Amino acid sequence: MVPGDLKEGRIVIVGASLAGLRAAEALREEGFTGSLTVVGDEPHPPYDRPPLSKQVLLGQATAETTGLPMRREPDAEWRLGVAATGVDLLAKRVLLADGESLPYDRLLIATGTRARPWPNPAEAALDGVFTLRTREDAAGLAERLDARPERVLVIGGGFTGSEIASACRELGLEVTVAERGPAPLVGALGGTLSKLAAVMQRNHGVDLRTGVTVTTLRGNGGFTGAELSDGSRVDAEVCVVALGAIRNVEWLADSGLAAGPRGIACDAGCRAFNMYGIVTDDVFVAGDVSRFPHPLFGYQMLSLEHWGNAVEQAEVAAHNMVNPGPLQRPHLSIPTFWSTQFGLNIKSVGVPTYSDHIVIAQGSLEARRLAMVYGYQGRVTAAVTVDMAKALDYYRHLIETAAPFPPPPGAQDRAIAADIPIPSLVPDPSGLSHGPTVALTGHLPDRRLTVV
Repeated sequence: MVPGDLKEGRIVIVGASLAGLRAAEALREEGFTGSLTVVGDEPHPPYDRPPLSKQVLLGQATAETTGLPMRREPDAEWRLGVAATGVDLLAKRVLLADGESLPYDRLLIATGTRARPWPNPAEAALDGVFTLRTREDAAGLAERLDARPERVLVIGGGFTGSEIASACRELGLEVTVAERGPAPLVGALGGTLSKLAAVMQRNHGVDLRTGVTVTTLRGNGGFTGAELSDGSRVDAEVCVVALGAIRNVEWLADSGLAAGPRGIACDAGCRAFNMYGIVTDDVFVAGDVSRFPHPLFGYQMLSLEHWGNAVEQAEVAAHNMVNPGPLQRPHLSIPTFWSTQFGLNIKSVGVPTYSDHIVIAQGSLEARRLAMVYGYQGRVTAAVTVDMAKALDYYRHLIETAAPFPPPPGAQDRAIAADIPIPSLVPDPSGLSHGPTVALTGHLPDRRLTVV
């Protein structure tokens, strides 16, 4: 295609997701007049997933009311309820499960993630064992919680597991959380803040078990309980498996794209790499399924499971699909994330796992209201606030300007010497039962390989 034709032709988006919808809207806003097809393996139009672990479980909303509002009519053909099974890069066609294939001039892959299932299929099939990712998952789990089970077992203490446990306690249900790591949220926030998360869970009546794995789910048709690696047993009627996410890339196994368990590698302009590390000019990636380099984090490849990232990356991808090289722009936004659980509002900016030290710049752990700043090799790389969200914009600026760590006295509500930087204690992800929502897919910065 000559550059003048970029506003025309055929674009296929695989993934009727948040990223897929926002990209479709942005393509029309950018002046794309050609044919637009959106493929989705679920039968529903795009819907919002964050409410599934919060409002839907609490009965404040139903799963059917989580549809995403459209900013504008994207004038697309929606192929819902049919999965994509492959891509032929040479013939420029997307293969579908119903045997059809869709020709494209440019392709956007936004297939996101799915819940990691319980590894034993027979145990996973027990009535009362759930994962939480889809509308159907949330509707089924909400119905089960509404029936007032005597106890709920949550396997995994990441953000999703912690939010589910929080909802259970809000509903007045007994809940046990089993986490393989030393504390909940440790993979996302490091050792210090995860201690606060553990205290909050226990203060709210959660039976929190850390440093253990669930070895067996028991039941005869219906789930009745679990056995743990420390020899203890938990009797429960409902089990939620919250072991993190799997990126939906298997359908690309024979495509020749750089797709693997950590996602699809792309450049900062959302253009996919092929398996030889050569950038394509007609295949783009956006959302949770992507891995992209970020200059503020050592050009390591970032994988993000964040709502805001899906929206921003979709808009960058759409812009670059219909504009020639000199007008293309990079996706360089700073990762942001939020979670509400156990009465706390946790917000994060930057990449907390890209750190070697932390300092509490405002507030305190005891007050349960604080701003914690993360640094790596003497510069600010992230900040997490607990019930202090207004401070985040200031720390975002420090990250964007590669400000020195620890931050200067003006950034703190105390004398600089009051808090000495301490190690961030970011664990090796292999020691957790869930992955962090932000992953650097090089080596963790404080675990570099030593050349002997």
